[in-house]
Amino acid sequence: MKKLPLGIQDFATLIEGNHVYVDKTETIHRMVTEGKYYFLSRPRRFGKSLLVNTLRELYGGNQHLFEGLWIEDRWDWSRTNPVIHIPFASIAYRETGLEAGLKARMEEIAKAYGLELQTQELSTTFRELTTTLAQRYGRVVLLIDEYDKPIIDYLGEDLDQALANQRTMKTFYSVVKDLDASWELVFITGVSKFSKVSIFSDLNNLTDLTLHPAYGTLLGYTRAELITYFSDRITALAAANSLTFDACMDKIQEWYNGYWWLGKERVYNPFGTLSLFSSNRFARYWFTTATPSFLIGALKGQELYEIDQVEVGESTFESFAIGEQMNLISLMFQTGYLTILSEDPETQLFKLGYPNQEVKKAFTEHLMGAFSQTSHSLAAPLVVKISHAFNVQDLDTAMNLTGQMLSQLPYHLHSQTEKFYHAIIHLVYYYLGVFIESEVNTSRGRADAIVQTDTHVYCLEFKLDQSIDAALQQIRDRRYLDRFKESGKELIAVGINFSTELKGLEGWRAEAY
Repeated sequence: MKKLPLGIQDFATLIEGNHVYVDKTETIHRMVTEGKYYFLSRPRRFGKSLLVNTLRELYGGNQHLFEGLWIEDRWDWSRTNPVIHIPFASIAYRETGLEAGLKARMEEIAKAYGLELQTQELSTTFRELTTTLAQRYGRVVLLIDEYDKPIIDYLGEDLDQALANQRTMKTFYSVVKDLDASWELVFITGVSKFSKVSIFSDLNNLTDLTLHPAYGTLLGYTRAELITYFSDRITALAAANSLTFDACMDKIQEWYNGYWWLGKERVYNPFGTLSLFSSNRFARYWFTTATPSFLIGALKGQELYEIDQVEVGESTFESFAIGEQMNLISLMFQTGYLTILSEDPETQLFKLGYPNQEVKKAFTEHLMGAFSQTSHSLAAPLVVKISHAFNVQDLDTAMNLTGQMLSQLPYHLHSQTEKFYHAIIHLVYYYLGVFIESEVNTSRGRADAIVQTDTHVYCLEFKLDQSIDAALQQIRDRRYLDRFKESGKELIAVGINFSTELKGLEGWRAEAY
């Protein structure tokens, strides 16, 4: 059994160490033979660095590493190109500053090729290195991995430094377009598409592969690839969890699949899947490698909590500027917390949502903690009890537990608005796994929440410092439950009143609809 390539970003190490390599070389070959300038955005831990390193070995002519792969007998191994490889994760910009870190990388590459650079300025050093390599060894392959890392690392931490790094990068990348004759290939990866770094403005011939259907499965694993390369691991995982092979595949799909960039199919998160095979335990592997504190805080600041099943236009996928007005839904998509659920080619509208259970539950849990200003882990046992109460039609317990949860909020939060209480209730019920719709649009207005179980449909209407009767009357007057009359389920109207004086739930009443 070959070893799992968990955390390995170096192609030579992966191949020579007898690790599994999911062969993507057919798609790579198509890319490098059909174009010259490329950009690819994918979330962290999705294999971008391994892809870049694979290109480096390919253009370095290291044929032995590609033995048995699709590309082996379809590549001219007698031809090699010099490579400028800039992996931003390995540049010590936090310690030395971005400009000094980039200049050090230029010097390191020059030394590897036996060159001695004469210029001092960053842009002129880059130009000198490129033109000299092209003159001596042939056209150059430029590989830039995680171009945006010096910006992303400072978001929510030091905006001024993020903007300073943006200016440095603009100067650096502005050289690329002027050196067209020197390039064999320019391939740039990142997570987000930030404007004003000259990549997307100056390089107007850059092909963006992010939503290119032909490259939708270039990174990540397809279902067929999982079965082809990891069937022994899946069999072991199924046995460890007392599942059949097919049931195990279904559960893997529920937890780690779902990412779609308009390709032929959705792909599995490679880091989450490999971590699963390593431990034989379903858990939140990808999410826990980097908690999105900046995003969570920004969503709370904008009072955004309904971020699943959101409809957006194509401009959501375009580049955006750094600053306070960043489109958070766009950033969530680019960073992998949302994915494309569906596309309407006629209207060019897209529906975005959580890709899978790992992201959905973990992100909702952290949002719940942010809105309630409590530990995101403390609410879990309580919401499980609320879920059980709803599913056994014990509405009294469900409401009492809801009141208990609200009473545990920090004192200063109890002066908040009705929207604040509704946000917490929505996040809690969404986290339960109980089907919930929040602020549901109907022909007669917006219902606060609809909770469905196998046998019942509950319409919950929340009021703050008002009356239960007013809440129930609104449900009746606006006929929120009418559309469920054909469901065969019992319809229940629930009026709930929150009290700022009592710091929680004042009372509730349920009536058959």
